Parts: sequence; structure tokens; C-alpha cells
Amino acid sequence: MGKRVGVLMGGWGEEREISLKTGEAVVAALETLGHTVTRVFAGPGLDRALRAADIEVAFLALHGRMGEDGRVQGLLELLEIPYTGSGVLASALAMDKPMAKKLFQLHNLATPRGYRVGREDAERALELHGDSGFPCVVKPAKGGSSVGLSVVHDAGALVPAVAQACRFGGEALVERFVKGQEVTVGILGDSVLGSCEVAFPREGFDYDAKYKNGGAQYFLPPRLSDTRRVNVETLALAAYRALGCRGYGRVDLLCSDTENDVVLEVNTLPGFTPTSLLPKIAARAGLDFPALVQGVLDRATRDESHVAEGVPAAPVPLRIAR
Repeated sequence: MGKRVGVLMGGWGEEREISLKTGEAVVAALETLGHTVTRVFAGPGLDRALRAADIEVAFLALHGRMGEDGRVQGLLELLEIPYTGSGVLASALAMDKPMAKKLFQLHNLATPRGYRVGREDAERALELHGDSGFPCVVKPAKGGSSVGLSVVHDAGALVPAVAQACRFGGEALVERFVKGQEVTVGILGDSVLGSCEVAFPREGFDYDAKYKNGGAQYFLPPRLSDTRRVNVETLALAAYRALGCRGYGRVDLLCSDTENDVVLEVNTLPGFTPTSLLPKIAARAGLDFPALVQGVLDRATRDESHVAEGVPAAPVPLRIAR
């Protein structure tokens, strides 16, 4: 039996264009699978749009801030609509890269050393950098699709790079640069689907390299020994679990030339565009695009919540003593 599915797409941020592409691809797959699909364009008034949509479940095709960071998930919890992907807390933790790094470290998962810089401290970035050295990577502390990412090779370029990253959310993350192979691991439910190495002609797998024919090459499986590949996939699953993620996700890592592997970030709503990495990984694992979409939809849920006995179903009018 098909379901009434609302595909949430668009959003408020700099990743709106990618979200719309993801959304349309998901809509096409869901309709092929026999579901009744409603496009729900995220933006101001989303709560009213969701109430009017008459849907059983929400498929989140949103990316970045105000979509992947727990806020929309919280709204869906209040509206009692099951949704795809991670819950409120895991979504918020994964989007806040400096906070996610703290949790990785708490779980003894290797991650590049880094620090947070706010917009108000951008001019002091060199002072805050101290003896961290160069090159380093500067990116928004909360964001995705590698928007605003820079690889900085000298002190003179640090402040402009931090200011650029702070344009997207007001905070930057400055990390030690790790030279090596970029590998991403796809996860469905609580199992690894596989992994993919991304190689590109310039430093930093930025927005242009991902979405504007930046010359990226993909290797499935990664060019690693079988033993190291399994270790990398195990590390990725541990990072996913450390943040409490569920449903599906994609974990980005670096496999350094010195045989050390480090976690960069966890993507709780990875892209579903024609060039996106999770569909490539799933295809190699034997899941075509509609099957992957159905697998994600099958895992839609809400956080466990228990309402205390005696709590009224509707709000009690506020009475003001006079």
C-alpha cells in the first residue's frame, strides 16, 4: 500500500538549489513506487503548509541550516508526523561541527584538531590560531555541501577565509589540514552500505567540485587495502552512533598518507541528486535509486515521547487573574 508522503524541499539557506534537486529526484522515485506525493516547500509558514498537506510521513530532502539542524525535525515532532533521517538532537549535533568533534573525541574517535571562531572574532583569527600551523582548512561551523570552505596556506589568507566562512551562519571552524584520500561511507539503518573515495584535481572537495563539474573522480570501493577499508567503515559507523544518528547518513573521513584515518563529519541528510555520493554507494551495494528511497522511507519515525497522564489533548486557555 502506498503512503501519503510529503517531500520537504527548498529551505531557507545557501543549499536551497541542491535541496530542490534532491527533492525532485525523491518525488519521482516515490511516485514510481506507488506513493501519493505532495511537494512541501520549506520556508516561512512551514507549520501551516504541513498541516494543510494531509500527509502520513515526511521525507526530508532538506540540506544545511534550518533543515538538517534539528529545527524542522522538532516541528515535525510537535505535529506528530514521522520523518526520515535522524532525530532532533542527533541532527543538531551533527550540524554543529565543533560540537560533533567534541563527541568524537569523547568516544576516542580520531578527528583533526580544530577550533571555533565567531564573526565577532574574525579579525583576531591569527591570534587565536597561535601555533596551529599551516595549511589549515576553514569552513562554516554549521553547514554542508562544502559551501564557504577554504584551504589556507599562509597567515595572510586566514582572516579573509574566516570572514568568508562566517557569512554562512556566523561561525567558522578552523581545522588542521590532513593530506590523504577523502573517503565517504554510506549507512542505511545501522549498517554500512559501502564506501567511496573522492579524488579531485584541487585541494578541498568544495561546492564547485561537488556540483559544477569540478573534475571529481569516484572510486568504488576506495583505493585502500581490504583491511583498511573495513577499518575506515567501522570508524564511520562508530561516529554515526556516537552522535545518536538513525535512519541513514553519510560519514566523511580522511585516510592520511601516514596510515591514520580521521573523521571529518556526519551528514544526516545527504544529497540525492544525480551526482550525490550515497546513491552511488547504494547502487554498488545492489540498491537502485528507488530501492534506496524506499529503504529510507521505511525507517521514518519520531523520537519516543511519553505524555504524562492527565495532560489535556488540547491547550488549556490561559486565565489571567485580575
